[in-house]
Amino acid sequence: MIKLLVLDVDGTMTDGKLYISGTGELFKSFSVLDGYGIVNILSTLDIIPVILTGRKSEIVEFRAEELGIKEVLQGSNNKRVTLENYIKKKKISWDEIAYMGDDMNDYECMLKAKVTGCPYNAVENIKKIADYVTIAKGGEGAVREYIEWLRDNKE
Repeated sequence: MIKLLVLDVDGTMTDGKLYISGTGELFKSFSVLDGYGIVNILSTLDIIPVILTGRKSEIVEFRAEELGIKEVLQGSNNKRVTLENYIKKKKISWDEIAYMGDDMNDYECMLKAKVTGCPYNAVENIKKIADYVTIAKGGEGAVREYIEWLRDNKE
């Protein structure tokens, strides 16, 4: 049974673009469709959302808080090691993890997770190993679509 949905941010929860103002202020774009899926659908499945990202961003902290995501792992140089340490501490196995990512820094985690997904615009090597490739692009409802797929394909 899946206990955690681990989500990458850039390219999965967002469109992967970094918007930088003339003063250096950074912006990211998130989909309300994804937010609804996390708050209103994922919660009915008793699956805990976890954010795992290589970057560090106050924007991600803010969005996670807004969605009630308590588990936020930022600034990871090696996502597999970060996630292994986390699940060991939580006494969870890889067979209890659903994972969604879009790029090569997600690859090792996706190989180990029980079930995986990626946005339509993920890199080809990720699409090849994903159990489900969404119709939506990252940041355009792909997370919601994957959550619905998890719901509909629950073991």
